[in-house]
Amino acid sequence: MENSVGGVVIVVENREKLAPRVNAILTEYGDLIVGRVGLPYREKNKYVITIVVDGDPDQVGAMVAKLEALGEIQVKVALSGVCNN
Repeated sequence: MENSVGGVVIVVENREKLAPRVNAILTEYGDLIVGRVGLPYREKNKYVITIVVDGDPDQVGAMVAKLEALGEIQVKVALSGVCNN
């Protein structure tokens, strides 16, 4: 399958508890990540991460599945050439 370029937005609902686990997953899939911006919203104990990815859509999907499995996380993905319903 051809690589897709796109973006992933992650909202971590419990920053203090989950940020280390989220960062471990993103490190695991670091080869997919072109750029990343993480913004801790301390007043609301949330963490918003936006990443640009370039890679196999199945690998991006595997990364997203691991993130969502942590719970208390919202993930939205937009990839070129992939239709998400």
